[in-house]
Amino acid sequence: MKETMKEMKIIKRYQNRKLYDTHESSYVTLDEIAKMIKAGEDLRVIDNKTKNDITASTLTQLLYESEKKAKTQPSVELLKEIIRHGDGSFSGYIQAKVSTELARFDQDISASNSSAAAGIGLGAGIERAPSLNQ
Repeated sequence: MKETMKEMKIIKRYQNRKLYDTHESSYVTLDEIAKMIKAGEDLRVIDNKTKNDITASTLTQLLYESEKKAKTQPSVELLKEIIRHGDGSFSGYIQAKVSTELARFDQDISASNSSAAAGIGLGAGIERAPSLNQ
């Protein structure tokens, strides 16, 4: 059975900030783009004038708008921490946090492996093992 590749949907953003789905030939909102992404659609947002890929900034805007509508807002302390760490951006904060946590995880695993090896006496009793050649 041949696997079909998903077609990449192109959304054009015009100077008036309107978003146009070239596949469906209709204007769309940020909420509709969120629904497309939740449905697993692959899409790119292109600035119609410059032809630049503005997908990341459009999705950042989508997250910002969603956050404004959310019933619970992030704490001011969390927002300050995001600004202080990384490069001051949310993505920089996440990357810095993930890197720190991965390094801590690696240290914990190494320490755990060392403790386990010492605890079970790895290598103990090898001298007493019967020889296969006897």
